[in-house]
Amino acid sequence: MAETGASPLPPTPPAHTPLARAEHFVWLTARVLEQRRFAYHFLGGGADAVETALSAYRNEDDGYGHALEPDLRGPVSQPLHTGHALRVLDSIGRCGGQRVERMCRYLTSVSTQDGALPAIHPSQRGYPVAPFVPIVDDPPSELLATGPVVGLLHRNEVWHAWLFRATDFCWQAVESLEKSHPYEIEAAVAFLDSAPDRPRAEAAADRLGRLVREQRLVVLDPARLEAFPVSPGYAPGERHFPYDYAKAPGSLARAWFTDEEMTRSLEFLASGQQEDGGWPIRWRQWAPGTALEARPIVTIEALRTLRAYGLPIG
Repeated sequence: MAETGASPLPPTPPAHTPLARAEHFVWLTARVLEQRRFAYHFLGGGADAVETALSAYRNEDDGYGHALEPDLRGPVSQPLHTGHALRVLDSIGRCGGQRVERMCRYLTSVSTQDGALPAIHPSQRGYPVAPFVPIVDDPPSELLATGPVVGLLHRNEVWHAWLFRATDFCWQAVESLEKSHPYEIEAAVAFLDSAPDRPRAEAAADRLGRLVREQRLVVLDPARLEAFPVSPGYAPGERHFPYDYAKAPGSLARAWFTDEEMTRSLEFLASGQQEDGGWPIRWRQWAPGTALEARPIVTIEALRTLRAYGLPIG
């Protein structure tokens, strides 16, 4: 076949490594965005290619839609899609500048009266959405949607008027948590890991760590899965592990777990790679396409977590 002028790809790792198996899975199943992200994180690919793929999901209102977050279908911008876009930009060192300022204007436009984000804006109505995601006309503010976004913006030293009230909301929500669930705790950690007031963040994280253990919101021994309950409303088997909260060693949540507990959870994560090279999703699968799109995202994050803790991936 004649040369097309395309840039040569980096050498493929040996086929037996977790990374090589995951690479095969990504090329077989992933959207272009996840293909570009995998290449950036593990194959020496460029950030520009990731940005180009991400831009396909951007709307004229500077929010993001088009099922960027696979469980929300349809073209309309949503806070969860836009938060996902910010995470992608953060992961490639591009979370700043005029693009992010415009995204903050979108976030301002969909915020609730207290200045924070709803999980789902009512514009989603009429488009397919996961059955466990309620759409209401006057949605409340959610730490689940607001915490990760505020944390990312603070970490990247983005300053916008929207951040002031949104940060106040996150502090109030985190410090008043009593009965919670794993995804809400993950959102709280995403905020606390980058909140500017470090002593306050450390105190709040310490309290949350005790809550997580007392309410058994984490599997401390993967060999005894049945000893740790699934949170109400979650899918069967939708449990959370230390690595879900402490995605990197520098997270405040790392102090919640002993070295032995963390090691066991990481070994369990490494063992979760399936025969096709990808990692499974644990939440409820409601449509074939959404599960197919979500697994490469989960696979990339599993590899990034393992690498962050120094485990060999290939």
